[in-house]
Amino acid sequence: MSWLSSLTGSKKPLPPAAAGGTESKDSNPESVSNQQAPKTDNLYRAFDPSGLERAAQAIQKLNQSPQERTEQLKLENELGKAKAMEEEWRMETARIQGEERRKNIQEEAKYHREKSNYEDQLARKRYDDQLAAQRQSQDEILRRQEESIKKQEEIRRSTIKYEADLRHENEMKRVKAELAGQAQVERENHDLRLQKIKAESAEFRVTVMEAISTAGTIIGQGVEAHISDWSKLSRTVGGLTLLAAGWYTAKRSTSVVGRIVEARVGKPALVRETSRLTLAQLVQHPIKSSKVVMRPKHDVLKGIILDSKLEARLRDIAIATKNTKLNNGFYRNILLYGPPGSGKTMFAKSLAYHSGLDFAILTGGDISPMGSQGVTAVHKVFDWASTSKKGVLLFVDEADAFLRKRSAEQISEDLRSTLNAFLFRTGEQSKKIMLVLASNQPEQFDWAINDRLDEMVHFELPGEKERERLLRNYFDLYIVQPAIAGTSWTQWLTDLVRLKKPRKLSVDFKFDDSYFQQLARDTEGLSAREISKLAVSWQASAYASEDGVLTKDIVNARVREAVAQRAKKDQWEGETRERMNQIHSYSK
Repeated sequence: MSWLSSLTGSKKPLPPAAAGGTESKDSNPESVSNQQAPKTDNLYRAFDPSGLERAAQAIQKLNQSPQERTEQLKLENELGKAKAMEEEWRMETARIQGEERRKNIQEEAKYHREKSNYEDQLARKRYDDQLAAQRQSQDEILRRQEESIKKQEEIRRSTIKYEADLRHENEMKRVKAELAGQAQVERENHDLRLQKIKAESAEFRVTVMEAISTAGTIIGQGVEAHISDWSKLSRTVGGLTLLAAGWYTAKRSTSVVGRIVEARVGKPALVRETSRLTLAQLVQHPIKSSKVVMRPKHDVLKGIILDSKLEARLRDIAIATKNTKLNNGFYRNILLYGPPGSGKTMFAKSLAYHSGLDFAILTGGDISPMGSQGVTAVHKVFDWASTSKKGVLLFVDEADAFLRKRSAEQISEDLRSTLNAFLFRTGEQSKKIMLVLASNQPEQFDWAINDRLDEMVHFELPGEKERERLLRNYFDLYIVQPAIAGTSWTQWLTDLVRLKKPRKLSVDFKFDDSYFQQLARDTEGLSAREISKLAVSWQASAYASEDGVLTKDIVNARVREAVAQRAKKDQWEGETRERMNQIHSYSK
């Protein structure tokens, strides 16, 4: 048991692995992190050497005990366990060190990978900088070339201008020399011309005096003979009296008949436009009047592009109106309301022509300022419309200007009387007159006007599909047709007389379905009239260009201007409505 006693007398030092672990040949001390050292120390502290001390103390006690062998075996068993734990601790330490070496290798690989990526980024950045420098150098070369070309063009133009000025100066000198020579010749021949003029004047004076003398002698003899004969004198006086009476009678009767004809057939002052021809129009414009009378029938919505549901409803109204005229029925009064430029007036004209009626267009703004004459003017309009054999479609545009509410609005007595006269003439259904009102603010109508309306149709701003159809229609009308149309013989003669050659319009871009769809999206909020004006601006811009070519840049620029103007109008309208609301709120 002496070997056991030696365990109690001295403690063996920890092996190198327990003191700090052995270093492998492949490990790098500098790559090991300082944060990994505490993990190894924890493993060292995990091994408890007090167990060995307790075992040695127990062996010493067994040397004095009778059961020495049994206790020795127990101690040897505990010592074996302690050695096994020590061996296990050694293996765990080796595993941890291997794991740490593996992590160090991964960190080094990650470092080298990030380093290579950074170097690659630097190389790419240097390459991009080189490309930018080359591009900037090329742009500078192009700029210098353009400046050189501009300078050469300016020199060429200045040379041409100098040559033209020089030619003009020489031409002026030549003209002055010719005029000076002609003046010198005229001064030398002045005396001869003067003598010739005097001789011709004297001869003409003698001739005239002889003619006057002869005529006076003949007339005097005739008057003397006529006065001496009493019967001839009485017949002459009677004829002159009858001539004066006939002239006065014809003048007065013509004036009376003219006033009657004008009252029955002529156009009243309130009617701005009408398809009903007057005698004056037939005499002044016979060709134009014949074209109006002989023009062929067409679809009621020709040239009018609206929503499909609205088009179907308007067709039903047109068919009903046409059948009403054929059957001599009572016409229905219609209200067309909606934003400006949505096609209300165009439909009213087309409805009248499609139904076989004459149309007459009035505006409410013309009736309001007439004052006391408004009542008479309204009666004249209805009397004139009642004389039509076809019937008249009476279209009142901006009707809210004088058909306002009599109770809520502060209107004058003259306007109130005019409104009462209008209500009196529209109180019953008529077989002669179809009333069509158009308004942007129908909520301002007097309640009696609303009672006289049989149908109300709302015209909205065109949607995307309708805007696309409108753009196609007006592009074809104002751009394509002028570009492909030939010159008529009348235009050819006019250009020949004026010595002017008309400019031909052309387009340098492809206008397909996708392009019109994009234009329809860009023109959101525009009315049909604004789209029509937009197409006219395209045509005007193309004619104003140097070569008469319509480019895509011109089209897009005009579209942006139209959209900006529409936004400005909406802003003005919003500000006006806000001020009006404030005024109404204060008045309450």
